[in-house]
Amino acid sequence: MKKFLLLILMYFMLIPSVGALEMETAAKSAILIDQNTGTILYKKNENERLPMASMTKIMSLLLIMEKINDGSLSYDDEVQISEESSSMGGSQIFLQTGDQYKVRELLKSVAMASANDAVVALAEKTYGSKEAFIEAMNKKAKNLGLTNTNFVNVHGLDEDNHYSSASDMAFMARELLKYEDILTFTSVYEEYLQKPDGSQIWLVNTNKLVRFYEGVDGLKTGYTQGAGYCLTATGKRNNLRLISVVMGEESIEMRSQDTVKLLNYGFNTYKVNLIKSKEEVLGKISVKKGKKEYAEVVLVNDAIELLNVNDKISNYQFELSLDKVVAPVKKGEIIGKVKIFDSNKKLINEVEITVKENIEKANIWDLFIRNLRLVMAFK
Repeated sequence: MKKFLLLILMYFMLIPSVGALEMETAAKSAILIDQNTGTILYKKNENERLPMASMTKIMSLLLIMEKINDGSLSYDDEVQISEESSSMGGSQIFLQTGDQYKVRELLKSVAMASANDAVVALAEKTYGSKEAFIEAMNKKAKNLGLTNTNFVNVHGLDEDNHYSSASDMAFMARELLKYEDILTFTSVYEEYLQKPDGSQIWLVNTNKLVRFYEGVDGLKTGYTQGAGYCLTATGKRNNLRLISVVMGEESIEMRSQDTVKLLNYGFNTYKVNLIKSKEEVLGKISVKKGKKEYAEVVLVNDAIELLNVNDKISNYQFELSLDKVVAPVKKGEIIGKVKIFDSNKKLINEVEITVKENIEKANIWDLFIRNLRLVMAFK
């Protein structure tokens, strides 16, 4: 641990002026992106297909978080441990067949301790079987346009034809970070898990940077003999959130050093300007057949411009594009987008728009009262 901490502190002292072209990493493949805009800030063999070990679980976590977000799965739902999930090898929390855990407990075990048995149990809970879950993983990768990714399992143990790339991992992580709840699990360094027999298991985050690097709050490590040491990390400082990926490193130390090097470069070279907050109401739109006739609209994510630390802030122009909104419509459902241009009319960001709150579909009585009010208003 002392050796690890010493290495991290050494890299905290890297010269801020180091440029992307001058920077070297020992990883077989690496990438650094801005989470908000998706801008690539550094890359090295970023499209090379490589084993990704337990970084596989980024996609597994994404599918689970989608189910929680759409309401078909709850953090408090009970999961019964199957014989298959309890017999998993590799990193695990030693689940016993027939025991029951809440989704929250298993999710925490996957996010922190990279538990293979827990991720299989969650896969079975969310999609009925491990095979159906793997099919959903590959379908999601295709929908996201990840052309250098293929999943054969849900955990990342070495198998033929199970691969991804640094670029695909970064943009997979970017998708997962839309569900900010995941950071409440990945940012915790250590915690105890209560088991049904009364015993406890000590969960320690495999990503030590959440403890030793300011701003890092995720995301997922990986190691197998075939993949080497891998890490998809994310950190945030002054509204700038970065995602870095290193693959095929020779040691834990090199994995950490290169990740710190990438993050130091990003935080020292770039800044962001918050143009519009996702909390800011943009206006109101008509909702057809809604219990409420109008809905307030907001951005899905903050509208941010990525700048070099020496750049000046621009004047912005906005181009709004909205779909017709028909109830029911849920908060988070995409109803349009806003394009943001700088003073030179260059597109600098494009942000999706949603409603501020859920709008339910009007029933016959709602429509009758509404029409009656219209009639009375014209008398």
